[in-house]
Amino acid sequence: MADRMVVAGLGYSGGAIAAEALEAGFAVTGTARDPARAAPPPGVAVVAFAEAGEAIRNATHLVITAAPGESGDPVLAVHAAAIAAAPALRWIGYLSTTGVYGDRGGGAVDEATPPAPGQDRSKRRLVAEEAWRLAAGGRALDLFRVGGIYGPGRSSLDEIRAGTARRVVKPGHAFSRIHRDDIALAVVAAARRPDGVRVLHLVDDEPAASADVVTEAARLLGMAPPPALAFEDSAPRMSPMALSFWSENRVVTNAATKAALGIEWRCPTYREGLAAILAAGG
Repeated sequence: MADRMVVAGLGYSGGAIAAEALEAGFAVTGTARDPARAAPPPGVAVVAFAEAGEAIRNATHLVITAAPGESGDPVLAVHAAAIAAAPALRWIGYLSTTGVYGDRGGGAVDEATPPAPGQDRSKRRLVAEEAWRLAAGGRALDLFRVGGIYGPGRSSLDEIRAGTARRVVKPGHAFSRIHRDDIALAVVAAARRPDGVRVLHLVDDEPAASADVVTEAARLLGMAPPPALAFEDSAPRMSPMALSFWSENRVVTNAATKAALGIEWRCPTYREGLAAILAAGG
């Protein structure tokens, strides 16, 4: 009988993980708040989130993509009993964020670096990570700390086409990012190679300035990049959420993650990632 994976949250990343797992031979069920409006990959079953207890009790692998709220992790709030009672469940993967490291002034963090979140949402993520450590109950657990996610329909290519791209320049500031399909690659690789409790970094090989990504997207589209804007001049027009991202600067490394999973990224930098999106018609 095939291994059975439940993906709690068939959103942007969850849908890609479900498709990757199906391709790898898993029987996959995903959850959605409203299954009637969900668009799961072909072959992936979908159930209402509130009614997913039976699927979770029968799962061998569980992936959680949902973000925690102020009251805690939504999956544990509803399905903690089903998780505890799942006899065949042997691996859990939780998608967290590199934001748990807080601001490092441009310094590097690896998988063994202690977290030090500064933003409230990142503090909630760290609390959720600890809750999943407890809920795992001795099962294998991977805590995926994910960088900025981009991919088809969510990249600088779309912003350039729409005329909304801004080329903000802040010397010495870089962001770590990851293509959606590399998230799927890593999560399924981890599910197939469980090894206790691990912290894994889902970031590509080249942290890069936001302005460089916008410039490359414009080049690929054969369009002129938008004018460079100094961060100091742009900041007053940024949303509080955008400002919170720009307030933290760190370089997130991934060597231990790739070694543990035996993988190389499909899109090792934003250049390959943007080119792949464009080649696929995105």
